[in-house]
Amino acid sequence: MTSNGGLSAPDLPLPIFQPSSLVKRYLLYDIDTVTWLRRNHNILGVFIGSLPQSPQQNVFLGLPLELQPEEVTLLVEKGLAYIADDLQSHKDALLLPPMELEEYKSNVRKKGLDTAKAVVKQKQQKTEEILKRKSLRRPYLDADKADDRDDRDEGLFDLPQQKLSEPAPITIIPYRSTPTTSYPPIDAPSQQSSLPLPEVSASSYALFKHLHASGYFMSPGLRFGCKFSVYPGDPLRFHSHFLATSAEWDEEMDLLDLIGGGRLGTGVKKAWLIGGAVKTDKDDGKKDSGSMDAQNGVREKPASSSVRTFCVEWAGM
Repeated sequence: MTSNGGLSAPDLPLPIFQPSSLVKRYLLYDIDTVTWLRRNHNILGVFIGSLPQSPQQNVFLGLPLELQPEEVTLLVEKGLAYIADDLQSHKDALLLPPMELEEYKSNVRKKGLDTAKAVVKQKQQKTEEILKRKSLRRPYLDADKADDRDDRDEGLFDLPQQKLSEPAPITIIPYRSTPTTSYPPIDAPSQQSSLPLPEVSASSYALFKHLHASGYFMSPGLRFGCKFSVYPGDPLRFHSHFLATSAEWDEEMDLLDLIGGGRLGTGVKKAWLIGGAVKTDKDDGKKDSGSMDAQNGVREKPASSSVRTFCVEWAGM
């Protein structure tokens, strides 16, 4: 995948990595891909990687980004991504011939050396700027002019002239570089070995797809006891407006759940939203209008794509 700074589209469809066929988690490792999906497709996910400088904290997290099953399903249905078996693809890709393996190691060492040189150069520039601000000159620049000075008679109180020496050469130690992406340097996994779509509830996916098509951003809503926290824009700029929960069209609901949801949403200055796919007469004879074909990894489209949503607010608080 080419580095694009989040400005242009990566190579599509892009791989979403499932650690193995037994681990149902879906990860992205490339920050350019994460930025592009967030900016152009309202895909948030959750960062789960610890920071190297502070591995004991869990407030500020980094790559990889874990996607919700609904986000993965939406991206695959749109043809933007496919699910790759991360373990198997790495095993297959790392069986390189000896010459290619040595070339790969050489490229990694070269990147580490280039990084070290850039850091040393930056430090030297910063030192020069500090000396310039203090109206001082580097000693080795004055050393060339020391021999050109006029001979003067040393007085009784004159200080002896000190001979300025050249600075010691700087030894550059290459950084141990760890690539942040696997593709490149190794080839991306084949789409033919794509894994099946994740198992998601038909009602929650219908609600997610409806809100996503309306331009909302959605993150997991576990913090507020709901399925999704719904934002009108990027969460870096907006607070969430809704606490969304999905339900089947003819699902019975306890009145206490409605009261509790409304009170919870009003207590955190949001609206409690409930929604689901509209059931039509054509759906009566079907068991699940949005069922999943796990063998082929294809979701069957429901007979009706209409989704209705309702907001509940508690007026007594």
